[in-house]
Amino acid sequence: MVDSALDPAAVDPAAAEPSPSTSAEKQRFAKTRFVANAGLAAGATYQWIVKPYREGKFKKGAKGRTFALIKAGLAGAFAYNRLKAAVDNAKGDPLLSKAVVPLTAGIESLKGLGSKLRKGNASDADLSSLQDVITGVKSAGQSAGAPVTDRVPSLSQLGG
Repeated sequence: MVDSALDPAAVDPAAAEPSPSTSAEKQRFAKTRFVANAGLAAGATYQWIVKPYREGKFKKGAKGRTFALIKAGLAGAFAYNRLKAAVDNAKGDPLLSKAVVPLTAGIESLKGLGSKLRKGNASDADLSSLQDVITGVKSAGQSAGAPVTDRVPSLSQLGG
């Protein structure tokens, strides 16, 4: 049994909760999280969508097409999710938020890309749009002092 006189959480429940970070820490961590999320989105896009697309793995009759389409679909959904997270992270940094907010509409336009890729219905325009959004996010990060480099997620990370 815990003596409530000795347990600060029993007297004041707020005492058991961690204290919030300073605004400077939040901004620094916002940039770090932005870079990580945007890098994962860029890496997934290149490794599992752009590269196989250029190699012709999505064309009818291509060897391994079904598996390539499934991976691309997962990567498309993963990239969309990570890009949305990157935009949320950017809101914690004034410079990043100004740079990334204009890209929100482009990111939203990618919402159905994962299912299009899985079904084999993605077009050159869809791929171009995806590349434009990734390039825009990378440029926004660069201009805000948060350079984004591609980080390729594993297949298990794509699946959830």
